[in-house]
Amino acid sequence: MARPPRFDTDQILDAAVRLAASAGPAGVTVSAVAQAIGAPSGSMYHRFTGRSALLAEVWLRTVERFQEGYLARLHSDPDPRTAARKAARHVVAWSRTRPEEAALLLHGAAEFGRADWSEEHIRRGDSGNERVFAAIGALAASLGFSDAKGLDRIVLALIDLPLSIVRRPLRAGEPLPPHAEDLAEECAAELLAAP
Repeated sequence: MARPPRFDTDQILDAAVRLAASAGPAGVTVSAVAQAIGAPSGSMYHRFTGRSALLAEVWLRTVERFQEGYLARLHSDPDPRTAARKAARHVVAWSRTRPEEAALLLHGAAEFGRADWSEEHIRRGDSGNERVFAAIGALAASLGFSDAKGLDRIVLALIDLPLSIVRRPLRAGEPLPPHAEDLAEECAAELLAAP
């Protein structure tokens, strides 16, 4: 009978998140993760075919966790403006409660080696992004933002501005200001007040 693994996949990916938050994507190597959890480097290859698979998994697990809550907020209220404000707040609130994961996402998939990911990993990443942008597009349509400027307004309100609120403190390793969620919500409300 095979011996059960000493470390599960989540423990390995949690260590990779910590390394990415402190040293960026370059700090996430198979040997660095193995060392961080006290596992032999060889045992890592039973879970991941190599560094590109490790990078893909740590990125995808993190972004999927974020997207799950974000999509829930976008679908949380029959009033699209209320749902939009909740989604903008979510970007900040999620970043506050998961600063290491949020710091990882600030790098972007390309820095996590997307060009070298397997087709399955690329499909998984694309699928999540498509769900988010479909939900944002549906929200835009329900608000009457149907032209290019309107779509840009939605993306600014629900993605770009909330990210700008968290980016500076996260990159400096500082806590988010206590009013950050309010700022994200207020900016979204102002931008989405009228088409």
